[in-house]
Amino acid sequence: MENTRVTGSFISGLFLFLGLVALGYLLGSSLIKFKEYERTVTVKGLSEREFPANVAVWPIRFNRADNDLGTIYGLLDKDAGKITAFLNKAGFAADEVSVGPPAITDKLAQQYGGSGRIEFRYTADQTITVYSPNVANVRSARKGLANLGKSGIVFVGQDYGGGTEFLFTRLNDVKPEMVEEATRNAREVAEKFARDSNSGLGKIKQARQGRFSISNRDNNTPHIKKVRVVSTVEYYLSD
Repeated sequence: MENTRVTGSFISGLFLFLGLVALGYLLGSSLIKFKEYERTVTVKGLSEREFPANVAVWPIRFNRADNDLGTIYGLLDKDAGKITAFLNKAGFAADEVSVGPPAITDKLAQQYGGSGRIEFRYTADQTITVYSPNVANVRSARKGLANLGKSGIVFVGQDYGGGTEFLFTRLNDVKPEMVEEATRNAREVAEKFARDSNSGLGKIKQARQGRFSISNRDNNTPHIKKVRVVSTVEYYLSD
């Protein structure tokens, strides 16, 4: 009876041992396969294109100085009239031109007891802004603005045209095609890597689209925009 129990325990222990060995083999084999399946390569794909700006923002700033407040307002009105007439003749619609209010500075009030002589008590700045989708017209009109300076208008700083801002607002129109191009470029890079490493390229594990950036092509052509996006894609590899 005792021998039977011993034999039974031995057989149970043997089966348990063999079961653990088999389980260990299966787990080890699965782990190896899992690691093989997790072989990946991460690549970046670039899409970069140039587009003409489709909106121009042209601030035209001018100023006057005088000792009489009424006179300075009158001078500003006359200057603003000349500028708006020039813009109208250049082909800009009324809703493309906005006239800002004048900003008056009283230098006497800012003297704080100083004894320095002030030639003109009042100085005034005013800005007329052109916001137009006709970029070519803005670029052309800027060249003729200098002629108004000969009529006595005092323009401030770079407002003959250097302060003009050119915008590209059609990003949503070009996004899908550029993302597709960046992804296609990333796959070409991944396929080359797979060939060089004697591997096969599998499905995409994950993909991240970078931010779109818009910049001037260069300092001399701000009306030409460079649009750029980089996509990061991770692919599975197989033998």
